[in-house]
Amino acid sequence: MRIITVNTNGIRAAARKGFFDWLKKQKADVVCIQETKAQVHQLEDEVFHPAGYHCYYHDAEKKGYSGVAIYCRQKPKKVHMGIGMHDVDQEGRYIEVEFAKISVISLYMHSGSSSEERQALKFDFMDRFMPLLHKMRRKRREFVICGDWNIAHKQIDIKNWRSNQKNSGFLPEERDWLTKLFDEVGFVDAFREVNQKPHEYTWWSNRGQAWANNTGWRIDYQIVTPKVGATVNRTHIYKDERFSDHAPLIIDYDFELE
Repeated sequence: MRIITVNTNGIRAAARKGFFDWLKKQKADVVCIQETKAQVHQLEDEVFHPAGYHCYYHDAEKKGYSGVAIYCRQKPKKVHMGIGMHDVDQEGRYIEVEFAKISVISLYMHSGSSSEERQALKFDFMDRFMPLLHKMRRKRREFVICGDWNIAHKQIDIKNWRSNQKNSGFLPEERDWLTKLFDEVGFVDAFREVNQKPHEYTWWSNRGQAWANNTGWRIDYQIVTPKVGATVNRTHIYKDERFSDHAPLIIDYDFELE
């Protein structure tokens, strides 16, 4: 099972940069996309419905903002458009597909970097999301939660960790929340199951020479239940081409979708 997650920072812009040409060659079973920044009616072109995939989009009410999508080769048994929280769903931040024994989610966690108000909303969502994560762990089903979580977990996951300790995305409270998710709730950071190297980033600021100097953050994850985590056999952050300010995260699992 190959799963790809990527924040496209505008799916139409990513398409112009060759994202869909690249995707054709990837043989992915499931593709999770965040920040489509488009309404469904703006994505009627066949390029946004790649051959061989069932494509599901959940857009934000606000035009040109947020939005998530999932493409899957196998038709899912159920598709959940949203998480059931009105404020989160109107921003198009969550979509889930259910197969027989596993669910795959595309999540776009809030960024708190623009204002204190947005950071408060992020913390509020984290508080409401945690009980649902506990509930997932109690179910007799596996989960893969892909997406831009907008949190770098450890010092190894961010280039300039010292200077970012008071910045959204690397706040102690955010990092502690992820630690709780892994250590107490029991979810697994699939990438770190097989790759413990430093300087493995998925996002680089467009300011300065961040990309050129690899001054990045690892904020895109595939966070999985332990049974799935035990089957990770290869991870790859694709950086040969740039489709957005995020890089695609590709993970192969020795796990059958059905």
